[in-house]
Amino acid sequence: MSHAKDQSTHHVTAREDRIPLFQKFIYSMGSLANDSQAAFIGQMIIILNLGLGVSPLLVGLIGCIPRIFDAVLDPIIGYSSDNARTKYGRRRPFIFFGAIAAGIIYALMFQLYKGHSQAYYSWYILIFQVLFFAAFTCYSIPWIALGYEMTPDYHERTRLQSFSKIFAQIPWLIAPWCWPIMYSFKNPATGDADPVLGARTVSIIVGAVIIGAGILPAIFCKEHFADLPKPEKKKPIDATIKLFKGIGITFKNKLFVKICAITFLIFNGFMLSSTFIAYVIFFYVFQGAGSMDAAYGAGGKLLGFYGTFSAICTIGVVALIPWVSRKLGKKNTFFVTIPISIVGYALKWIGYNQGQPYLLLGCAPFIVFGLGSLFTLTLSMVADVCDEDELATGERREGMFSAVYWWMVKLGLAIASLIGGALLTWTGFKQEVGLGQPVDTLFWMRLFDVCIPIVTSIIAIFIIATIDDSEKKAHDVRKQLEKKRGKA
Repeated sequence: MSHAKDQSTHHVTAREDRIPLFQKFIYSMGSLANDSQAAFIGQMIIILNLGLGVSPLLVGLIGCIPRIFDAVLDPIIGYSSDNARTKYGRRRPFIFFGAIAAGIIYALMFQLYKGHSQAYYSWYILIFQVLFFAAFTCYSIPWIALGYEMTPDYHERTRLQSFSKIFAQIPWLIAPWCWPIMYSFKNPATGDADPVLGARTVSIIVGAVIIGAGILPAIFCKEHFADLPKPEKKKPIDATIKLFKGIGITFKNKLFVKICAITFLIFNGFMLSSTFIAYVIFFYVFQGAGSMDAAYGAGGKLLGFYGTFSAICTIGVVALIPWVSRKLGKKNTFFVTIPISIVGYALKWIGYNQGQPYLLLGCAPFIVFGLGSLFTLTLSMVADVCDEDELATGERREGMFSAVYWWMVKLGLAIASLIGGALLTWTGFKQEVGLGQPVDTLFWMRLFDVCIPIVTSIIAIFIIATIDDSEKKAHDVRKQLEKKRGKA
């Protein structure tokens, strides 16, 4: 490994630090499973409101509670994964069984039928979402932690995350068509559109993808820290104390806390905004469609094209990020990508055009710079943080850092779901009014959609400016670690 003499000199990734293409491919198949649930669950949960008549406030609450439970479970799974010692490794058993359980539960989650009460639908989805997120956490946290340990190289970590995030876009290419697909199913008895039937079918397909793609990293990926010394057996109370101490130590890393804050703001600003996009398209952009069936049909196509085009643009951005990051550094890359995404969000005000609906597509190439760079860079930076932590504590705690990082994301998702449902209700939206929504309601839906991610992105930029992360620092930490391990 070569070492830089100054900050302007770039390190060259040593041959032994490069991850083989097959390993990158298999690890990235895990992204296909990971993002399939994320991409489709958000699209499918709308069936509660638009297909089964559950109020937006209840839908928001249903989305919030399981994610709080999920966020609490994350550190437990992260700690367990870090301290597990099996003949199959620390991470792989969790990944294998977590993927299978999550896929089965996802398929069952949307097996809903018309004719029941709001309370029935709410409790059914709530219970199955809690079970699903519990199972999926057993998969996702160890899988993410596995990625942190696959290479010690500063740039190769970014390349791995870029490769993985390209595969992650495959579900997002398809998921925007989820509503049109579900709406295309016909009730066998009446011949009418039956999106509830469509949801039952789509959920089985998504569940199968989660299982099929999710188990591959468990079978084929190598763990680089699988043979660590076995930790001392602890009493349950001592293990619990160590768990909470580990969480506390994790939060003492200032760089990590700032990475979490940036992710919380940018991602959840986007997700909160996303609460409104389907409603704005159906009830504002296609207000003059003449009927709800026509609005759902035309709006579903626009949602599909917009989402798929966004995913294609994201692939381009994600592929570009390693090159830009190598030239500018991870921190400075954000100063390019986030302002571009802010411009895209602002353009949505013009893009929501009743006369030219597909003008909205012009916003996508700008908006995707934010999320496209976010997880590619932050997950690579968390891997750097794990090295700093080992230098300070002597432990490899990728699972704990993975858990706490995603705990912040999921907590934000819970808050975004709750606030999104509350704001949608506050605007005065009522499904029974159909295309006759009040002018003020449509105005506030568009305003929330456009302004929320702009505000959160601007705050994130100020936090990014305070980050101390550089190529030189990462390689200095690695040199110290290698020296320390050599002595050990």
